[in-house]
Amino acid sequence: MPTPTAKICHSICDIDPVEWDRCAAGSGAYNPFTSHAFLHALERSGSVSRDTGWQPFHVAVEEGETLLGVVPLYLKNHSQGEYVFDYAWADAWHRAGHSYYPKLQSSIPFTPATCPKLLCANGSLAHQELLLDACLQVAQQAKVSSLHMTFLPQAQWQQAAEAGLLQRMDQQFHWHNASYASFDDFLLQLASKKRKNLRRERREALADDITIEWLTGADLTEAHWDAFYQFYLDTGERKWGSPYLSREFFSLASASMSEDILLIMAKREGRFIAGALNFIGGETLFGRNWGCIEDHRFLHFEVCYYQAIDFAIARGLARVEAGAQGGHKVVRGYLPEATYSAHWIADPGFRDAVARFLEEERRYVAEDIAHVEERSPFNATIDLSTIRGG
Repeated sequence: MPTPTAKICHSICDIDPVEWDRCAAGSGAYNPFTSHAFLHALERSGSVSRDTGWQPFHVAVEEGETLLGVVPLYLKNHSQGEYVFDYAWADAWHRAGHSYYPKLQSSIPFTPATCPKLLCANGSLAHQELLLDACLQVAQQAKVSSLHMTFLPQAQWQQAAEAGLLQRMDQQFHWHNASYASFDDFLLQLASKKRKNLRRERREALADDITIEWLTGADLTEAHWDAFYQFYLDTGERKWGSPYLSREFFSLASASMSEDILLIMAKREGRFIAGALNFIGGETLFGRNWGCIEDHRFLHFEVCYYQAIDFAIARGLARVEAGAQGGHKVVRGYLPEATYSAHWIADPGFRDAVARFLEEERRYVAEDIAHVEERSPFNATIDLSTIRGG
């Protein structure tokens, strides 16, 4: 039998789209962010490149002519657009007189959504181990300070730990579909006061003659993207100064994967005033970007959270992942969920210091999740595990 070999690909175009997607399909329910089309749109649009500090460094492992698996990987000279923050680590290493950058990052750029990174066509654990070992060898040969694998499924997180990577936890807030027939069916699971508050928010959000449109597939047009991009720019400029995604990204993604996109747009007096971009997975609706050019009370909650719930119920999707951060989502029916990342640190002394920090951080995150769950908006008689298992 041929010996498996690994290679580095400096462009997603170096890997056949059908073969990449074959590998991605072996990792469970369809995830749009691991698709070749999504990653290609990021690269072709210039949103991801050496110039933006996200140099493609994808790993592919082959056995003869057969592609066993791939890993989305990037060589980075900063820590922006990751949503798992290591700025303090970088600062400490620099103050010690060392260079933290470049580092290697296995993630989906600008996308805080859990998805597999060790992509194998048959889901083989042995092939996943080959991919993980290849990534570690690449990190050592490239002489980077560290390798980071963020927003991993729990199983791959544990696998990385067995290979010696450090474990990190954080939390997000996800909505779970317990086979609801309608939004009102979901509301019946909430405590009375919370139920009334959500109904009031929905009424007030649309009180100024605002209407909502769901756009997906062939309904998406360049005019919609022109409007949404203005919303996106406004949010980016207010939050972090420089938006990550170029205008071209949205056109490219729409052209190649429009059936995986849901654009929720709010309109008033004949023009769009706000919108939220979502991606549709096999089981999950992923909320990604929001923006507006008019401020209306509760409109953000309506467009980003309640309309997403409506769509998930209509499509029979199991979850809504509404992105990073946002404890305010809890009172709106979103429950805390652990997120997982794994980290390889080249220097043994620095690794030990980070390991001690992560041990304490994991304990804090677990305690906080338990604390938040105790104060969920659901009726006290409801077992939250039954909500998650719907």
